[in-house]
Amino acid sequence: MRTPSLRLFLLASAALAAPAFAQQASPVVTAAAGINEDEEIIVYGKGEVRQVTEIKADDIKLTVPGASPFVAIQKLPGVNFQSADAFGVYEWSTRITLRGFNQNQLGFTLDGVPLGDMSYGNVNGLHISRAIIADNIGRTRVSQGAGALGTASTSNLGGTIEFFSRAPQEELGVAGNATYGDNNTYRFYGTLDTGDLGGFKAYISAAHISADKWKGFGVQRATQVNAKAVADLGGDATFTAFVNFSDRKENDYQDFTQEMLGRLGYFWDNISNDWPTAVRVAYVAANTGYSGVAVGPNSFGTTYPAPFAIADDAYYDAGGLRRDWLTGARLEGSLAEQVKAGVQFYYHTNKGQGSWITPYRASPGGLPLSFRTTEYEISRWGLLGDVTATLDSHTLRLNLWYENNDFEQARRFYDMGNSETVPLTNALTYQTNPFFTQWNNDYNTKTFQFAVQDQWDISEDLSLSFGFKGQSVKLRAAAINPAPGPLALGRIDAEDFFLPQVGILYKLGGGYELFANFTENQRAFTASATGGPFATSAAGFAVIASQLKPEKTNTFEAGLRFGEGTLRGVIAAYWVNFSNRLLAIPQGPGIVGNAALLSNVGDVRSLGAEIGLQWQPVKALTVTASYAYNDNTYRDDVINSEGTVVQAIRGKTVVDSPKSIGNLEVAYDDGNFYGRANANAMSGRFFTYSNDRSVGGRVVVDGKIGYRITSDNRWLNGLAIEGTVSNLFDRRYVATIGSNGFGFSGDNQTLLPAAPRQFFVTLRKDF
Repeated sequence: MRTPSLRLFLLASAALAAPAFAQQASPVVTAAAGINEDEEIIVYGKGEVRQVTEIKADDIKLTVPGASPFVAIQKLPGVNFQSADAFGVYEWSTRITLRGFNQNQLGFTLDGVPLGDMSYGNVNGLHISRAIIADNIGRTRVSQGAGALGTASTSNLGGTIEFFSRAPQEELGVAGNATYGDNNTYRFYGTLDTGDLGGFKAYISAAHISADKWKGFGVQRATQVNAKAVADLGGDATFTAFVNFSDRKENDYQDFTQEMLGRLGYFWDNISNDWPTAVRVAYVAANTGYSGVAVGPNSFGTTYPAPFAIADDAYYDAGGLRRDWLTGARLEGSLAEQVKAGVQFYYHTNKGQGSWITPYRASPGGLPLSFRTTEYEISRWGLLGDVTATLDSHTLRLNLWYENNDFEQARRFYDMGNSETVPLTNALTYQTNPFFTQWNNDYNTKTFQFAVQDQWDISEDLSLSFGFKGQSVKLRAAAINPAPGPLALGRIDAEDFFLPQVGILYKLGGGYELFANFTENQRAFTASATGGPFATSAAGFAVIASQLKPEKTNTFEAGLRFGEGTLRGVIAAYWVNFSNRLLAIPQGPGIVGNAALLSNVGDVRSLGAEIGLQWQPVKALTVTASYAYNDNTYRDDVINSEGTVVQAIRGKTVVDSPKSIGNLEVAYDDGNFYGRANANAMSGRFFTYSNDRSVGGRVVVDGKIGYRITSDNRWLNGLAIEGTVSNLFDRRYVATIGSNGFGFSGDNQTLLPAAPRQFFVTLRKDF
């Protein structure tokens, strides 16, 4: 993979694939390609009263095998996805926003099951890269402004992303793929489908990936198993069940300030291969008073080894461990001729540790380093119910959701021994027997949500949709050890039983549709030690508990959909009023972990427009383009309890909110040859609330080229080999901002550079 000739071949092929393929005469369309003249590669929400975009499994196949499904949807209007690795699955760095709203303000589901707000700390769900193997996603649905009323989420202020697993195949079959590439990356995926066994179909799939970090030392590994079964119970009744398992272990990359990037360079990282230097740096930090650690006499002095300037330039190691089980079952069918219903149960359990070898606390043996963890345990279960009744021109829907989430979170410290030459443990090992527990709290969240809606088809061309949802979220925090502990305890609720949604759709004919929508949404509080109202001191909570109000948005959007021939698309505009914005004001560097102060800092206004186009001039060639403009600004200064302005940010642009996002993709598939070239552009982003610090814009190009065998032989049909390249032109840029939160002004160690150009080769066998 590292030979110059192969690199040159893949580089040229990926860049030239689409136009070269487009010049081929009389492309042969086969069943293997699954292409027909009327197929929509991207579905722009036809018949919806709001902005909705949907992609299918074929779009995920155009990315690197094993890549996050977020990579495939970043070409959609208003979507901004960033990650510091080529696969987009390194969870500390993954960030997705819709119209300037960050992932903690969005809703995520898998087959209707809530995934929470996808926070790194595993408060109320899990990341999509762990919830399901990417190869088993059948389609992804993005609601850029507001999701359906019945979406099981209490965080969807700015939109929803819904994932749907693929259905089992109708025939017995085996499929899989194997990938090898840069940084000693290898990934394997395989699936066995039973086919239809008299009304019963099922599959079991497994995947494993292991990749060295693209800089520094360490690995990122994940093993996953998915199983799904569907049984036909007669009539239109079906029973569906699934079990998904994930075990992820990943070494972290070092976070940067802008000053560090300039001084140390993009390829600087943690020194996980050099324990003696890590010990020396920690001693110097202690000797200079930088870390606040008291140590006895030593010979390390007060001068850092080059190129260190401070102890936070690099750490010995850090990592993230996550082990998840997600299971569910759904029964659905008709209660009467015009009435359909479904009921669904799900259960999720998680164990995780986020670790950091810290110079801010000494080990019992005397070394000025210890192993700090943030530990997570989730046990949550829930019920979903839905009823749909069609009565003449009215379609009535009722959705119910209940969830009980028990979440335990702890901050612990473990011994790193007393050797200055060999560390006692490493970041990819679950730790036991801590020497100190800073806090260990138990959190419980009970969620109840209902939604009622009526879609009134006034005529063949005009539809009106209206309804509302209600939420009741009750949170409790209790100390386990020590008690009462340093963090806030107690109870707080977030309730609103009237959150309306109204939409209208008018069909103009010829594939043209006008739509408009208004939605009010609420983001409930979360219960944890690292975010939400309990992530502060007891005294701080006593002050804010009676004053806090849940964040809310009023979203207005309207647009035009068009096209029935070779050109399809959507043009939309929106206006969002965001009130009761809650800001966790950091108290010192984010890595240190001091309790933040949560404050209501007023309103935000978002104005924007977006366009998405899909052109299919011939059956084998598809051109996709999108552009989004977003003006997202703070409407209030930050004031204290006495009314004094402490941070003047009114009129400033919201952090991590680029004003412009554009995407152009050319894809070709004639059944045998296939390829893709994608260019994603983004303007600059601020990472301070005062807008005095920002990262520049960038254009990133990815590509793929492959050849697929089409044959009457079932074992050869669908066999393919493909080459993929990410960051084709090897751009150096900052991908993730806000990894350690955002500050009001000045430089902050919260940036993660993007991976350089990466090459991969895949051998694939599809059904």
